[in-house]
Amino acid sequence: MAKHYDVIVVGLGGMGSAALYHLAKAGRRVLGVERFGIPHEMGSSHGLTRIIRLAYFEHPDYVPLLRRSYELWDELEAIRGETLLVKTGSLDVSDPDDDVFRGSLDSCERHGLVHETLTANEVRARFPAYRLWPEAMAVYQPDGGFLVPERCIEAHVEAARRHGAEVRTHLVVDGWEETGSGVEVTTDQGDFHGDALVLTAGAWTSDLTSLAAHLEVERQVLVWFETKGADAFTPQRFPVFNIRGPFGHYYGFPEYGIPGVKVGKYHHLAEVVDPDTVSRDTSPMDEAP
Repeated sequence: MAKHYDVIVVGLGGMGSAALYHLAKAGRRVLGVERFGIPHEMGSSHGLTRIIRLAYFEHPDYVPLLRRSYELWDELEAIRGETLLVKTGSLDVSDPDDDVFRGSLDSCERHGLVHETLTANEVRARFPAYRLWPEAMAVYQPDGGFLVPERCIEAHVEAARRHGAEVRTHLVVDGWEETGSGVEVTTDQGDFHGDALVLTAGAWTSDLTSLAAHLEVERQVLVWFETKGADAFTPQRFPVFNIRGPFGHYYGFPEYGIPGVKVGKYHHLAEVVDPDTVSRDTSPMDEAP
């Protein structure tokens, strides 16, 4: 008879690996399944850095969740014995009437976050690598920074295993259905049974739910710019940024791990893609101004 689990977690990227760990830590019999390896470069939880910030312009209701996440990252770092979250401070920059500046400031003020508001000249005086347009205003919050995502995934999965979690990789989930006793998950390597199911399949979520009409997978492109005067771009002197200005909406990081400053553009070319067939190479269109 097939083994029965309390919970089956499908997808072990940033979200799934964390769910796996906390379920196992809570004493659940949990199975985690991943179609690739751990970690891997096919989804959105790979690479050297991912921004984390308390000043959340999107909505102040996120701040209590973020505060708790910082506590949990501290706990995981202690368990792992390595740095997973690097604090650089964060800069949210836009025109003063734009939601990026206003929303970030609102989050800070509502939740009593330590912060400063800076003009373009004040940003440059504090962080010389930044040269903003004259009207720009910034919210600086010292707790912002970045996570090292692949190490985070490895840390969560390793800790989950120590609490008894079972992990299976290179296994493709074909579907699932509710049964009288919970759920049955069908894979290319057999069926698995559980009381509950957590779907953290990222770009493949549409294949496993009825939400396809509401979910879009978008191709993202990141670039690294060569720097002049590298000392100005270290994590100690160059905060992570979220900038919306006359030139578009961008986010970025200090130099870390490899040379260059990493920058991404929100929605880039707005390409809706299939994760199984998406082009993972850059094109001339990606590099166009």
